[in-house]
Amino acid sequence: MVEKVAVLGAGLMGAGIAQVTAQARYLVILRDLQMSLVKDGLQTIENNLDKTDPENKDKIMNRIYGTTDLSELQQADLVIEAVVENMAVKKQIFAELDNICPAHTVLATNTSFLSISEIAASTRRQEKILGMHFLNPVVNRPLVELVRGLETSDDTVAIATNFLAAIGKEYVVLKRESPGFIVNRILIPYINEAIFIYGDGIATRDEIDLAMKMGAGMKEGPLELADSIGLDTIYSALEIFFNEFRDSKYRAHTLFSTMVRAGYYGKKSGRGFYEY
Repeated sequence: MVEKVAVLGAGLMGAGIAQVTAQARYLVILRDLQMSLVKDGLQTIENNLDKTDPENKDKIMNRIYGTTDLSELQQADLVIEAVVENMAVKKQIFAELDNICPAHTVLATNTSFLSISEIAASTRRQEKILGMHFLNPVVNRPLVELVRGLETSDDTVAIATNFLAAIGKEYVVLKRESPGFIVNRILIPYINEAIFIYGDGIATRDEIDLAMKMGAGMKEGPLELADSIGLDTIYSALEIFFNEFRDSKYRAHTLFSTMVRAGYYGKKSGRGFYEY
């Protein structure tokens, strides 16, 4: 039974996960490397609650405890890791968690693309490791992708699905892991094809986005979406897909590679396919 949840990483994803968990009356430990980062995450949650649930803000915030001490996670029944998308970093964290957390603790990773089985292999509890991929923004996106590693047990999946139901999330359970899971496995090639149309000079940026919004009923065009996600994130995903599948449909256009090298990351850098 899950009573206390720990979230590793107080960025946008970690803060969002902590918020929806605390709103469901769970006690939450929010941990990051520096207290300034923890405070930024807590402030993000407060700002969100000011807009969405000001009456209950104090009660919700009182359920969240910020820390930089990894050893405090030994109190958690479920740990959700939401740090940088770097395999070496995640494996180191999971190895540390394996030594710190009790045997019953389930360890979940919020990775979007990386191998659950490889992360799990850094522990002695591979049956208790799984992917729990929340979508951004966590507060507004109802779906979570649950991803089995090679040895993830049915009991672990059941604990995860019960938790997600308790915090009001819909979920899909992948039978086995695959880079990008469901959403990004479909979404990234869609965006990449739009980038090729743009890069090859077939249509302008605005025409591509308008075509998909007006012709396919999309809320935003693929190049607008790319800027929102982050061009560096998309580029990294394409590299992972290409290395895993060895399929040319995942190669990046040279213009796109150049943009990323130049620091055009989209909204977060002020410039991508659009300027902000």
